[in-house]
Amino acid sequence: MQQASHATVILGGGFAGLFTALHLSHQNYPHPIILIEQRDRFSFKPLLYELLSGELHSAQVYPRYKELLAGSSVTFVQDTVKSIHLNQRRVTVASGKVFDYSNLVLALGGKTTYFNTPDAAEYAMPLTSGEEAIALRKHLRQRLHQAIQTQDSESRRLLLTVAIIGAGPAGIELACTLADLLPIWYDELGGDANEIQIVLINRSREILKGDVNSHLRCTVQRALKHRVVPVDFLFDAAVTKIQADGVEYRQHDKIQVLQAGTIAWTAGTAPNPLLMELPILAQRRDQRGRLVVTPTLQLLDFPEVFAAGDCAADSDNPQPPTAQVAYQQGKAIAQNLQRLWEGNPAIPVQIQMRGTLMKLGLNEGVANLFNKVQIKGQPGHFIREATYLQLLPNSAHNRKVTTEWLTDELFQRDRPFSHIQLGQTPWLSGIATVAAGLILATPLVWRAAQPMQFQQNFGWTGVPTLLDQLAPPPH
Repeated sequence: MQQASHATVILGGGFAGLFTALHLSHQNYPHPIILIEQRDRFSFKPLLYELLSGELHSAQVYPRYKELLAGSSVTFVQDTVKSIHLNQRRVTVASGKVFDYSNLVLALGGKTTYFNTPDAAEYAMPLTSGEEAIALRKHLRQRLHQAIQTQDSESRRLLLTVAIIGAGPAGIELACTLADLLPIWYDELGGDANEIQIVLINRSREILKGDVNSHLRCTVQRALKHRVVPVDFLFDAAVTKIQADGVEYRQHDKIQVLQAGTIAWTAGTAPNPLLMELPILAQRRDQRGRLVVTPTLQLLDFPEVFAAGDCAADSDNPQPPTAQVAYQQGKAIAQNLQRLWEGNPAIPVQIQMRGTLMKLGLNEGVANLFNKVQIKGQPGHFIREATYLQLLPNSAHNRKVTTEWLTDELFQRDRPFSHIQLGQTPWLSGIATVAAGLILATPLVWRAAQPMQFQQNFGWTGVPTLLDQLAPPPH
């Protein structure tokens, strides 16, 4: 079965792929738009920690594509890409269907890499999707239930130890979340929270090494120490093997083992393996195998193909793998596809970083605005969640989710941690959090003079949101 030859086919439903598709739809793009993604739900990666903890609901951060694409002209195909034939302009999926295209967008995202660490794929748990967040939550709950029924203190200690491999943003956000969350869950079962141990294992002595958030290192280190259970560190520890109940590592030329009932892997990602099968010369790739693109995000030898996110490398203008970058890339690709159809040349993409956001525990975060102002604590938490929720692309879903979230923030409704985190007057603390966040966010929200066309197309009204200050449209 072959599809229309003039279709624009988008591979991957992450931020870059999804926003490319939706922007094309709302630009009244004349060609068929086909989005191919193997999962049926969109994983809102920056908020997976909230899905794990229960701070946000599954419908809020793990929605179905059919819901997000409702009312658009995008055809959603849930299938796995098997092969990409650039010379024939053709994509084949697992079901046997063949999609011919006039333009292709490679937004396949990355894949967890274990760096050939023995048994890591079998015993370590990654956190890159909604499915994995739900699986980790279930596993942690089981470990706590096992521990409360275990009389032997050493066995209980093992069950209550969590090893997190990798001290980049993902490892730190996960460590902070679990160091607040697990004591609450265990306390509800009648356990002693002091028995819980969270250990962050890192190959070097620096956390956030080489990361866009590296300037937040001092803030992060303080946050790790001031959790309900302080996070422990293993620095200069090179993981050599993952066991069913522990992590083997080399530190100062000695092989040691950390016994742990839960092992989480946040040590890195690699480009999608499909990229390695493409007929692209080695000199057209970077050291990780990503495809070198022009400033317009097109492939050098195949200008009808665009690439974004973990698929693309621009040595002259490297970008961090963040949601705000992918958001801007998706919109820019859609704009360039429209320009090409209108007979105009594509224009270079200019990514503008307006700061970073990190989760540093339950009800705590840091919003680093314009790399100049750090807003910490509950106001930082509020700004972080409010900003990310504005990335939800379907207007009806966005309004519903934002209303639910704001109500939960005001009244601490369905908060399993509120009685420990917020004291005896959670509703007052919730109102204070929201008020502080709004006061801090208002100058940024009202900064732009005109609403963006994209917001109007999606039914958003009023001034641009805080998201547009953190991730403005490319010029």
